[in-house]
Amino acid sequence: MTDTPSNKALEAAKTALDTALDTAPDSAPSVRVQPGSFLTLHYRLSGPAGDIINTFDDKPATLSLGTGELSPALEAKLLGLAEGTRTTLQLAPGEAFGERNADMLQWVSKKILAEFGDPDEQYTEGEVVQFPTPDGTGRYAGAVRQVREDAVLFDFNHPLAGQPVAFEVHLIGVL
Repeated sequence: MTDTPSNKALEAAKTALDTALDTAPDSAPSVRVQPGSFLTLHYRLSGPAGDIINTFDDKPATLSLGTGELSPALEAKLLGLAEGTRTTLQLAPGEAFGERNADMLQWVSKKILAEFGDPDEQYTEGEVVQFPTPDGTGRYAGAVRQVREDAVLFDFNHPLAGQPVAFEVHLIGVL
């Protein structure tokens, strides 16, 4: 570049701008996820067979860390992420929801199902059935794995137990 008055002016302006940027106060520190944080986020939870939960096409979810709304492994992956982050976290088989547990496969007689539910209910493989907790204050789900004339085999493992999990997240707000 030649040393003309207009080039000197441009060079002086560039130097002034660089100095102003170097001395400008840093923007406010980003808010990061901590234990107990209240989050507003979009997320997608998927395994080898595809999505289990996806909020990206709907309203964002809100949840509090440490209340059991997410598995401890998923919560641990969120800790330290900054508000505004969009990322996909990979969890190894069994890391997110534990390993599959054979004891979580239970035969339930159709007599008991009729006594405590709809006596005319027809169960089909793959169907997910809701059960009340013993104290009646909550619910849990079991997937139908096999149907016999006298009983139904339910799988009470989490659908992603023992599988690799992708957890895509966009942290909209962190309090």
